[in-house]
Amino acid sequence: MLETADKTDRLVTIFGGSGFIGRHVVRALAREGWRIRVACRRPDLAGHLQPSGRVGQIHAVQANLRFPASVAAAVRGADAVVNLVGILTETGRQRFDAVQGFGARVVARAAKEAGVKQFVQMSALGADAKSDSVYARTKAEGEASAFEYFPDAIVLRPSIVFGPEDQFFNRFAALARLLPALPLVGAETHFQPVYVGDVAQAVVRALGGQAKPGAIYEIGGPEAKSFRELVQYVCDTIGRKRLLVSIPFEAAHYMALGTEIADGALFGLFPKMLLTTRDQVRLLKHDNVVSQAAYAEGRTLAGLGIAPEGYEAIVPTYLYRFRKTGQFERQRPA
Repeated sequence: MLETADKTDRLVTIFGGSGFIGRHVVRALAREGWRIRVACRRPDLAGHLQPSGRVGQIHAVQANLRFPASVAAAVRGADAVVNLVGILTETGRQRFDAVQGFGARVVARAAKEAGVKQFVQMSALGADAKSDSVYARTKAEGEASAFEYFPDAIVLRPSIVFGPEDQFFNRFAALARLLPALPLVGAETHFQPVYVGDVAQAVVRALGGQAKPGAIYEIGGPEAKSFRELVQYVCDTIGRKRLLVSIPFEAAHYMALGTEIADGALFGLFPKMLLTTRDQVRLLKHDNVVSQAAYAEGRTLAGLGIAPEGYEAIVPTYLYRFRKTGQFERQRPA
């Protein structure tokens, strides 16, 4: 990896840099000495990124994937581009094909035309052009666009990403605080939770030349667990005894349809923690873990020289607020 002093003049444009994963990527790259341009729709709401670097090191600019000219301006003069833009559910004009398909192509094309040398595309485990899930198909489209314009691009496919602001452990902790029973779709589907800080380090290593050019890295934590095991862990961590109810996929399809209709009828005001979509149900039919091929070929965190953190060491540090008396609840030794 290049020394920090050699990187002070290198500029990276990060799309989606103000989001959950993005803020950690910005912090990690700032520590390496990169100058950082954060491209987002609302730069006025990206002020929280400024303390992550030196004065003037991090600068937010306006860019909207629907307006190619704004994207072209955001990548002008950059040495590298990192595209982190993605959504978990569709809302309004934020559709999977517009954001993860068309949007990724706009970013990759603009970066190529601007003479950018390095390109990193954030995808997801399960990305598949033939998937019955629109989310998974559009993630694959984004990967294809990255490789079309940058054959040496690095694609990162993480499993569930956890950290203080995550939408997985926090969501089920909030549900466990409110509901006496938690419905689980795909209770035996396995996931490999990966720490957001490790994902950020993977981006750093990719831009530092430690990744194989043109490779897809599958990013997972040190162990795979079933959906049921992960939710049970959440309940145990926050001291809430809850009944975990497995929902068959066929029934889950209609349940998800009902929450989608309710969300539409309420103009998007339906509680997001209760919203499940039919596309998510399709995704939950398949395990979300690192493949044996990726392990064999070194396309993992270990292949990048990163020892992944386990969720059990980090998740309790931010779920304490869901305990009955918060951080002051007495923890009895096992």
